[in-house]
Amino acid sequence: QVQLVESGGGLVQPGGSLRLSCAASGGILSINTMAWYRQAPGKQRELVAAITTGGSANYADSVKGRFTISRDNAKNTVYLQMNSLKPEDTAVYYCNAPVLTTQYKYLAVWGQGTLVTVSS
Repeated sequence: QVQLVESGGGLVQPGGSLRLSCAASGGILSINTMAWYRQAPGKQRELVAAITTGGSANYADSVKGRFTISRDNAKNTVYLQMNSLKPEDTAVYYCNAPVLTTQYKYLAVWGQGTLVTVSS
């Protein structure tokens, strides 16, 4: 069974940094664009950043210049380096990836989420 497992969330002070990781496992043939989303309390889930297999990335305007997405295709892992964090970055961060499985099925897979809290 394909799953995405996130790690790296936690409590950080404003201006601090965190690095999130998301590892995919379980019967994977290939993974297309991988992405990070976030959902703050009372708000809709929003796209934070996405990266193609070839390494092309795009970002939400609110995180440009502060967040960097990267991936290791050999490890089926995507990362999100978050610098200069602000209280408004507080949210549950979710990893997402469209996966072609060994059963030749396409699945849109979500991780369980990891909480990032930016507060003094």
